[in-house]
Amino acid sequence: MGSMKSSKKKTALGAALRRNKRVPVFVIAKTNRRIRTNPHARNWRRRKLKLHIK
Repeated sequence: MGSMKSSKKKTALGAALRRNKRVPVFVIAKTNRRIRTNPHARNWRRRKLKLHIK
């Protein structure tokens, strides 16, 4: 990540990066496949982050 960002923006981008992971296999197995996808999942080409931080 580049250095020319405010700390608030860096924090928001880091949180989005950590959130953008798949659901663990044990969770899928434990819930009998009711929970399969991550609602926060995002692809960098398809959906952009809506950050309004300067």
